[in-house]
Amino acid sequence: MNCVDYFLKDHDLRQKDFILGRKETLSYQDLKDGVLKLSQWLNDKIGTRQKVVLLMPNGNFSVISYLAIMKSGNVVVPLNPAIEKTGLQHVIATCEAPMAIMTKQLITKLNPNLAFTVSEADLASILESDMCLEWQATMAKEDELAQIIFTSGSTALPKGVMISHGNIIANTNSIISYLALNEKDTIEVVLPFFYCYGLSLLHTHLKVGGSIVLNNTFIFINSVIDDLIKYKCTGFAGVPSHFQILLRKSESFKSNTYPDLRYVTQAGGKLHTSFIKEFCSAFEATDFYVMYGQTEATARLSYLDPRQLGLKLGSLGKGIPDVELQVVNSEGEKVKVGETGEIRAKGKNVMLGYYKEPKETAETIRDGWLYTGDLATVDEEGFIFHAARRKEIIKVGGKRVSPKEIEGVILDMPEVVDCTIEAVNDDLLGEAIKAIIVLNNTKKGVSEYEIKEYCAARLANYKIPKLISFTDKVRVNAAGKKVKG
Repeated sequence: MNCVDYFLKDHDLRQKDFILGRKETLSYQDLKDGVLKLSQWLNDKIGTRQKVVLLMPNGNFSVISYLAIMKSGNVVVPLNPAIEKTGLQHVIATCEAPMAIMTKQLITKLNPNLAFTVSEADLASILESDMCLEWQATMAKEDELAQIIFTSGSTALPKGVMISHGNIIANTNSIISYLALNEKDTIEVVLPFFYCYGLSLLHTHLKVGGSIVLNNTFIFINSVIDDLIKYKCTGFAGVPSHFQILLRKSESFKSNTYPDLRYVTQAGGKLHTSFIKEFCSAFEATDFYVMYGQTEATARLSYLDPRQLGLKLGSLGKGIPDVELQVVNSEGEKVKVGETGEIRAKGKNVMLGYYKEPKETAETIRDGWLYTGDLATVDEEGFIFHAARRKEIIKVGGKRVSPKEIEGVILDMPEVVDCTIEAVNDDLLGEAIKAIIVLNNTKKGVSEYEIKEYCAARLANYKIPKLISFTDKVRVNAAGKKVKG
C-alpha cells in the first residue's frame, strides 16, 4: 500500500483542522484536495519513480508537497532549508533529481540547475486550480522506495537512507500502539520535517485523525508555552536541548500548568536523568516517554514505559511493538548482564539500505539485522542502557571513558543548562577531557574550581575534566540536536 493512502483513506468525512498554529491552518479536506491536485500535476510533469527534492520550512505547502510526492508514486527527498549550495548540488547529482519544490528565496539563493523548480507561488496556482479529482489508491509494494533521508554528516558526505512505504507504515503503527494515540490528540511540533523524528509526528497524528500545531520558533520559548495552553496540546516531542532549555532557561515553563498535556516524548540523543527527574517532579500528571531510534529505522526503535521510569531511570527501554532489539558482542552473541555490546535491531521499519552505497549498506545490515553503532548494556530484565557510540569513547592514558557519564555528573548541578565533553590532544595521556559548559544565567554562576571539586567527589580522578570552558548557548543543529566540535 502507498503510505499516503494509508494515512488519508479513513478521513473522507473528517471535519476538523489537521494543521493548527499562529500563521496558518489546514483542514483535512483541504489537505486531501491539495495532495490530489499536486500529485496529479507531478504525474503529468515527471511521471513516477523520480526523485523530488523538498526544501521548505514546516507549513501547509511543505506538508502537502511531502505527501503529494509520495502519493504520485515518486520519491521525496526532504532537506534542511539551511543547506549550502554545494550540499544541494551533491544531493541533486546523487539522486539525479529532475525537480525541486522550494521557496522562492531559496531558488534565488541556491540557483539549482534542474529541469523544474516549483515555488510557493507555483504551488498556490496548482492548489487553486479547478481540477476535480476523485481519490484512487496508488499501487505500491511494501518495499517500494518512498523517500530518501540524508543523514547529517560531520566528517564525511551525508548518506541517503532509503525508506520504503512499508517501513513508514510499520513504524507508524508501532508508535501509535505504545503511545495510545487517537483522534483527540494534538501535538506541539517544534521538530523539522526533514528529520525523521519530526516526520514520525506528522505520520502518526495524520493516521489517527489528530492535529499538529506547527511552531518554527522554539527560540522564543514563550511561544511554545502559549501553544501548549492555547491549543490544548496533549503531546510534546523534543530532543534533549528542548527539555534542557525549557527546564533551566525559561522562568515560566515550570510555573505554568498544562491540564491537557497527557504525555511528552524525548529522543534524538540521551537526556541526562537530572532533567527527566526535574520534569517529572514538576509535572506529575504528564507521562514522560524516553525513546531511542535512528533514521535507518524510519524513526523509532525503543521506548521506556513511563510506569517503569522510576525503576529504570537511565534506560532507553525495550523494543517498540514488532521490533526486536538485542545487544551483542563482536561475534554476534547476546551480551551477559553488565557487559557492553552493540545494539542491533530487526523489524519491518529497518531501511532498505543507503542510496548508491552497497558497501555501507552491507556493513550496517547483516543477516537481516540493523547494526546501530551504539554501545549499550542490559540488565537482568532485558532493559537496555545506552553507553555511547563507538566513535565517542575517549581514551585517557589507555583507560576508556564515556563522555555521557561525565556530562551526567556535571548536569546534576542546578546551575548547569548543558555540558559537552570532548577529547583534546594531550602529550602525556594521548587524550585529555575538556568540558564545555552552559550556565543558567538566572542562577548564581559557578567557577571552574567548583565544577572540578564537584566532579572529584563523584568520579574517578582520570574522569575529571582537565580543561573547562564556558559558553553562552547550547550549540544545536536545525533539528535541535546538539552539535559537538
